[in-house]
Amino acid sequence: MRTRIFASLLGLVCVVAMPLPTGFAQDRGHRFQLSSSTFDNDSFLPISAIFNMFPPNSTTNECSIDGSLGGDKSPALSWTRPRGNTRSFVVILYDETAGFFHWGMYNISPSRTGLPQNAGVADSQYGEQVQSEVSGGAQYDGPCPPPNRPPNVHHYVFTVYALDTMLDLQSSANFPARAPTLYEALVEAGRNGDILESASITGLYSSTPLK
Repeated sequence: MRTRIFASLLGLVCVVAMPLPTGFAQDRGHRFQLSSSTFDNDSFLPISAIFNMFPPNSTTNECSIDGSLGGDKSPALSWTRPRGNTRSFVVILYDETAGFFHWGMYNISPSRTGLPQNAGVADSQYGEQVQSEVSGGAQYDGPCPPPNRPPNVHHYVFTVYALDTMLDLQSSANFPARAPTLYEALVEAGRNGDILESASITGLYSSTPLK
């Protein structure tokens, strides 16, 4: 059920983000793009971006093929200047294969054209973060697909949204902002026409040896 809800919300955000004012159509050659110096689109993510999970009484990382430690650092991201009067950016990492939310950062400064590696550390200076579904912390948590459970290769989609508004996510010490809170805010922003543009890139990862 959670997978279907998140997939529906993400799909709705993408749909409402697509229409642009007709005046933008005259901006020939413009295309809002997202890229990374850490990995290429549709390529495998490096170990520096991978989560660490250890079975009881073990030092072997279940998230990597050979048990090696992951860096659990968010990859470096870069985006082009969007059209319109941008007031903030939102970045999301979503495991499209498993329907799992790994990272959400919002109210990123409109002056930024990207995030450096490990920007998703807890208490980041680059923006506010919501709880990940992996560790439950307000931070980036890297890929950790279960081994030997097809489909073995998961698709991790990084998406950046340019908004003409700031997001006010309701939260408290007992009820911190989580993935649904951010998705609902994005859906509402889309309905209000506040999402100027969006762009995505996909990283692949498997904890199962590939034949």
